[in-house]
Amino acid sequence: MTQTLDTLNTAFALPGALQFADVAPGLPVAEISTPLASARIALQGGQVLTWQPAGQQPVLWVSKAAVFEPGKGVRGGVPVCWPWFGALPGKATHGFVRTMMWQVRSSELDAAGQVLLRLGISDDVATRALWDHAFDLELLVTVGSTLTMALTTRNTGNATFTITQALHTYFCTGNILQTTVQGLDGTSYLDKVQNFAVCQQSGDVSFSGETDRIYTDTTADSQIQDTAGGRTIRIAKQGSASTVVWNPWPEKEKTMADMATGEYQQMLCVETCNAGPDEMTIAGGGTHTLAATISVP
Repeated sequence: MTQTLDTLNTAFALPGALQFADVAPGLPVAEISTPLASARIALQGGQVLTWQPAGQQPVLWVSKAAVFEPGKGVRGGVPVCWPWFGALPGKATHGFVRTMMWQVRSSELDAAGQVLLRLGISDDVATRALWDHAFDLELLVTVGSTLTMALTTRNTGNATFTITQALHTYFCTGNILQTTVQGLDGTSYLDKVQNFAVCQQSGDVSFSGETDRIYTDTTADSQIQDTAGGRTIRIAKQGSASTVVWNPWPEKEKTMADMATGEYQQMLCVETCNAGPDEMTIAGGGTHTLAATISVP
């Protein structure tokens, strides 16, 4: 069922807090503005694009060269990678839901002044051709002075399935050379730059070249210390035992048509995941929720 702007605004707009508009032809976004924060959430991909708490600079990064077109992922914000993370032979990188249109299921303004927007997508003929399982996937986004994203997978069939997934969050940072990530000291990681070599983190994560790591067996919160931006960004998570840290650096950036030259200096991905060996096996009728809460203390 296609949800038009008219039907979306009639059914789900919240006066003075939430309305729907097209960011490009055929690409509706939820535009949220409250005394607590502003945000934009694209229905294509169920993708949070922006979040800015009141009195703060933007927290989520979107490339100046990002493409807003039907069927194409947006470089930035929080892409939903599901039901696989990374590349699989002959299949779309990071799964298929990030370029599909999600349905708005509910919207509300809670007693604390936060906007809760619930989006969902279920299996159909198109998804079965890509991944032959019965499922219901729901994303609950809570927009306030913190941002919480809870991605719930329901196995609506009888057969067990296994997934990997990520809330592939792109953060703004003042200068990547003056940015570190705390919370991963002593954690093992798979270094994708070194052909998945197994390494161990010592101290804070700092950046001096292309970085693409799956930190394994970690449920810890992460903190981005953005020295140039003068702030700390905290990422708390649930339902996740892996964290991905990624920055392309200039050579990899050059291969990406949807990144402008030099933008790697102002962005960093710290991703809440079930990735690498951290796979989720969900029996028929079972559920799993992967959640991230972002705050700027």
